[in-house]
Amino acid sequence: MKVFIINDEPICVKLQGRLDTMAAVEVTPDFQSLSQYADRHLVLDCGELEYISSSGLRLLLALRKEVAAKGGKLQICNLSKDILQIFNITGLISLFDIDVPQ
Repeated sequence: MKVFIINDEPICVKLQGRLDTMAAVEVTPDFQSLSQYADRHLVLDCGELEYISSSGLRLLLALRKEVAAKGGKLQICNLSKDILQIFNITGLISLFDIDVPQ
């Protein structure tokens, strides 16, 4: 799992690989460092995200909570159909601003 900041405004963060339990532990510091931008507009580009586990979802929920507390905006884009289905099944789709292609 890799996390890259690729834009400045909005701050675009590219998630790449698998966000499973082991990867979630590895990238937790990266996600915590994103809290410095929580008062701004963050976009998570998940176009290269292959898989997300409950641990990965927990990281996204924690980031969402931090962004909401600081008055920022968190948007998720480029989810694969499989990962979008996970958000639907878990009911998390209603908690996130997800850019769903028409």
